[in-house]
Amino acid sequence: MTIPPLDGRRARDLVARLPRIHVLVVGDVMLDRFIVGRVSRISPEAPVPVVLFEREYARLGGAANVAHNLAALGARVSLVGVVGTDAAAARLRTALGAADIADEGLVEDPGRPTVEKVRIVTDRNQQVARVDYEQDANVHDAIEAELRARIARLGADARVLLVSDYLKGTVTLAVMRALLALKAAGAPLLIDPKIAHLDCYQGASVVTPNHHEAETATNRRIRTDEDARAAAIEFRRRAGCDAALITRGEHGMWLSSEQAEGAIPAVAREVSDVTGAGDTVVATLALALAAGATLLEAAALANYAAGVVVGKFGPATVSREELIAALPD
Repeated sequence: MTIPPLDGRRARDLVARLPRIHVLVVGDVMLDRFIVGRVSRISPEAPVPVVLFEREYARLGGAANVAHNLAALGARVSLVGVVGTDAAAARLRTALGAADIADEGLVEDPGRPTVEKVRIVTDRNQQVARVDYEQDANVHDAIEAELRARIARLGADARVLLVSDYLKGTVTLAVMRALLALKAAGAPLLIDPKIAHLDCYQGASVVTPNHHEAETATNRRIRTDEDARAAAIEFRRRAGCDAALITRGEHGMWLSSEQAEGAIPAVAREVSDVTGAGDTVVATLALALAAGATLLEAAALANYAAGVVVGKFGPATVSREELIAALPD
């Protein structure tokens, strides 16, 4: 079944409620750095393009991009994650400050680098190469204990809890248990997952796999809406969560819960880059739920937000004004 479109008046009312809602985000924070240049020839040393440097810029990535999406929609965000004691950490903190996101939840680990992805792209936004700086082993006990302490302190009055898991070592079983303890007090817990951690998510309110992750978790191919329905039901069982929202790119989304299920058609008018679209989906979904939306309404609103952000290059955000402009009359 296809879920009916979200009523425009109701959607605008929900967007108006988003500012100042407190959201706790926990996960793998990253810095996305872009080196942009012009390509006019192939290297004589190897069959690779020579990129003539023009400019460089950085954006918040991973869990930090989720936090940035929330802040762009007006939320008050507490971000908990791990950084190193390096230049990338300093640059990340500066970018968080510019986005009005406090950095008090960042735990420094001198033994690992700040996760940083450096992309070399052309002036036409074509990616040539990517260099990753990271250590993806789980954080050690002392850092894990500090993460749990900051979750308890910063999340005590959060209206919704959100996990952005990129398998970079921040999201451990003990960290998840600290979040589930907060969920028991009444705040819904949403997770943008990685399948290797599926057993850690037992008890979550909503998990948002993309279709590749859902296929891997359920050993099912997803080609049709009926495939998506079967996979979502099996995913909920495997993950032990209340609801699953499978993001399917140009095919939209499939929502599955005890209360409702169905397809949500894609609304993107022009796709530039899908990088970070999942961050926008889970951020909008979580904030809408905290604002009083039903799960159906929150998923539909997240779908409109994703339709805006895929029209931008790289990890990006959507403002309340852009989201309102994208909504039906």
